[in-house]
This record gives sequence, C-alpha cells and structure tokens, in this order.
Amino acid sequence: MNKVIARYTNGNMIKGTTADFSPMKDLFHVSDSSAAAGTKPVEIKTGDLKALFFVKDYAGNPNRSKSNEFDPAHPPVGRKIKVVFRDGEVLVGTTTGYQPGRPGFFLVPADTGSNNERCYIVTVATKEISFI
Repeated sequence: MNKVIARYTNGNMIKGTTADFSPMKDLFHVSDSSAAAGTKPVEIKTGDLKALFFVKDYAGNPNRSKSNEFDPAHPPVGRKIKVVFRDGEVLVGTTTGYQPGRPGFFLVPADTGSNNERCYIVTVATKEISFI
C-alpha cells in the first residue's frame, strides 16, 4: 500500500492509500484516510488529477519552507526537470521517464527533506516542462 495525496486540477484532494495505481491505467482507487473503516475506496480518473503525490505522511510539516533546490551533498539520479502547473505551482526534481506526448511521468523532488517521496505528474495539468 502506498500513502498518497491525489490532487485534482480543481483544487480538491484525497488523502489515503492505493494499491492499484499504474501510469499505464486511466483509473485507480484510493482508500480515503478520513473515511470510516470498511468504506468503499474512491475511484479516481488519472486524467482529472494535477498530480499524485506519494508521501511519507498525510500532514507533512506546515512550518517547513518548501525548496526547489538540489542538495549538493546528495547528487541527483536522473535528469533535472522543472514543472510549472497551470495553477502556477512549480516543482523541481529529477525524472528518468519524461517524454513529451506521454500522459504523465514520475518526478523525485529536488528537496530531500520534502514530505513527497515522488510524484506522478499528469502532463495535461502542466503549463511548462523543461529540463534544467
């Protein structure tokens, strides 16, 4: 089971766990962490999302300053990439799988202290993608 936060392009989000996410499928399910035990998982269409964040925990650290800087002590694996979403949010990290024309790709954040372990970026929710 993966802890995830599914962020929709309309600003909504669902926090929970998933066992069936695949970048090759259009649908997956999330068991909402705030729902009562035994509640049916929520069906999510990947195309409705901005991104799917694979997280360490659901709360994160609200007092922590976000950073899009790479730590020189931890050389990055993959190509450095900058993503600008349609809503203006910017993520910087590395990828080994971005190709134009694909529906999405994984990004590992540049900030090693981030609550996000990795993110699946939905390409149609982006305004700009560039290698840096």
